[in-house]
Amino acid sequence: MNIAISNTSDKPIYQQLFEQISAQILKGELVTGYSLPPIRQAASELRVSIITVKKAWEELERLGLIYTVTGKGCFVAELSSGEMLHKRNEMLLQQMRIDASYYKSFGLTIEEVFELMKKIY
Repeated sequence: MNIAISNTSDKPIYQQLFEQISAQILKGELVTGYSLPPIRQAASELRVSIITVKKAWEELERLGLIYTVTGKGCFVAELSSGEMLHKRNEMLLQQMRIDASYYKSFGLTIEEVFELMKKIY
């Protein structure tokens, strides 16, 4: 598991954790059964609060990306390739809705958004 926390980001740290771990799961970098570090250990290693890590783990579990076994820890859930694609697209659409609203507030057309996106992609 490779995590990079930015203290200067506008995104809360729990969201940074959630996004990075979910991306690693959905790209297949963290495989079914992979054991996430215990919350206290992850908090210590990342130098963040236990509450922050707990919130990220809870969001991962809520979306079905991980599951918890009492007394043993949190593990990457078994997902078919179709489920992984569906979850990935769901997350991307949610972010795109937020981004589209922002672009619309500037009066951009879809063509202008695509041109800007091409420049940075």
